[in-house]
Amino acid sequence: MSELRVGLIGAGVFAGYHAQKIVHYEDAIFMGVYDLNPEAAQAVVDKVGAGEVVKDIDTLILVCDAIMIATPASTHAQLAGRVLRSGRHVFVEKPLALTGIEADALVALADEKGATIQVGHQERFVFDAMGILGASEKPISIEAVRASPPSPTGRCEDVSVVFDLMVHDIDLANVLFDSVGSVKNASGKIEHSEKTDEAIAEIEYAGGGIAKFTASRCAPERKRTMKIVYPSGEVEIDFLARTVRNETEHDIKLDVSDILPDPLQKADFAFFEAATEEKPSPISGEAGARAAALAEAVENAISKQV
Repeated sequence: MSELRVGLIGAGVFAGYHAQKIVHYEDAIFMGVYDLNPEAAQAVVDKVGAGEVVKDIDTLILVCDAIMIATPASTHAQLAGRVLRSGRHVFVEKPLALTGIEADALVALADEKGATIQVGHQERFVFDAMGILGASEKPISIEAVRASPPSPTGRCEDVSVVFDLMVHDIDLANVLFDSVGSVKNASGKIEHSEKTDEAIAEIEYAGGGIAKFTASRCAPERKRTMKIVYPSGEVEIDFLARTVRNETEHDIKLDVSDILPDPLQKADFAFFEAATEEKPSPISGEAGARAAALAEAVENAISKQV
């Protein structure tokens, strides 16, 4: 395939970012956007100066080789299945699905159709550039905090904070421990939406690794930190204050703008290359399914505490 015809489902802020990446990829043709709000879709088309508003979702799928999905999380599994059943490649923003069964079914469908499926866990590229994924030893424990005040627009409140925010750190821990995790305990509270707005979970990984995640979208202020304990020492990162305390010999750096100026572009271009060159995606459907299944397990553990 010399050129990849790409369509976009969704016309929110993040969808607009993906549209920009599509038009900047040399071997991609931006076919258009489908969204329930045609005016929002038109705004995306106008901003990038390419593509068109497509009013029928199946028409968009049929005229494309690949589809990118950037819609509310609760719609991901249904839309990805619709794309895959048509034999098209699909990029799905995180989470891949809201249950492990749904996610595994999508992976199986992609395999059956010979299609590429990639999930939007692009923070993996950041951690790789920082030197964390390349460390020569596995962690003993990880503590991650990801918190923010309530969104003034109610963004992402169709799902809980577990699938909104915590799933990022679940995926990163899955990579760092490189093993299967199970929920030891979890708790949460509903503050301003109909879903869990704050959650704390402790995950135990095969081999003995422990991860503790705190995610909140009802915090008084933003916070994003991670502490990684290795056999040789600790690495503590404050992503907002932009500080790193490193007691190990691993070369860990926070500013990776010189080698990774645009993580989203890196992820999107990797998807396009996987689709056109028929090579594995760096953030596979299987990886997205593991993160979704563990997030679901956290959700289930929280529900038992209510």
